[in-house]
Amino acid sequence: MSNRITVGLDGSGADTAAADWAAHEAELRGAALELVHAEDWAQYGPFAVPLPEPREQWAEELLSRTRDRLLREHPTLGISTHGTKGLAASKVLASSAAEADLLVLGSRGLGTVAGFIVGSTGSATIPETDTPVVLVRSVDGQDSPPRHAGDAGPVVLGVDLRSNCDRLLAFACEEADRRACPLVVVHGWSLPPVFSYAPVLDPGVEKEMADGLDTTLSELLRPWEKKYPRLALDARIVIGQPAIQILDAASGAALVVVGRRIRRPALGARIGPITHAVMHHATSPVAVVAHD
Repeated sequence: MSNRITVGLDGSGADTAAADWAAHEAELRGAALELVHAEDWAQYGPFAVPLPEPREQWAEELLSRTRDRLLREHPTLGISTHGTKGLAASKVLASSAAEADLLVLGSRGLGTVAGFIVGSTGSATIPETDTPVVLVRSVDGQDSPPRHAGDAGPVVLGVDLRSNCDRLLAFACEEADRRACPLVVVHGWSLPPVFSYAPVLDPGVEKEMADGLDTTLSELLRPWEKKYPRLALDARIVIGQPAIQILDAASGAALVVVGRRIRRPALGARIGPITHAVMHHATSPVAVVAHD
């Protein structure tokens, strides 16, 4: 790996929170930070953007201004900048992410009910890269993130026990270990329709299935407990919609980690419904980790 974090800038204001979070994360990792801006002007129609003549100057000033601000707050951090013209932002970011350990993007809050705007660039970039992508929120009109990476909140990981969770667990364990904070692992489940009346007929059915899932999760986590002996692991098997259970556990989290299956369908890659819901409604930074 390159030991580098890349953060995308678009000048909309939401990227301020993303740049701050990325700088803190780079310090935690001892990594370099790369600021990237792509001049994909067509997608910013609703926003006030410079006229065609000063576009290049505006982009250079955005990168320079952000770099100078971050260096004042993180004087020992190695920060580079990269700008491109005439290319789709999602393609540029995905290309930059291929050479980085982490890609960080911003999103803007809409309120407690509506959630957050991930944006067309973020939604398009995530399926195009296998590099973990972190979405950082600006909340209530503020351009700063709700908390910094070093806060005491846990790292919360949502898992699907039917999938290969190795990449998710590796990422989440490293993040929690780096922060010296607990790791909460959540698996939400519901009884299959064929068993919808089973708890009424036999109250032991639900407990038996929950116990089986608990055993499966414990076995899944055992090698990671050995690898990270100082890590406080909190494994939770909870009944209910997985996205809701993850969001409930994520209240006050330092970071929420969810997965996206690596697929190459003819119509393009997609983000699953659980990850999509967490991306749009979690107030904490959300890491989307691609996995098999």
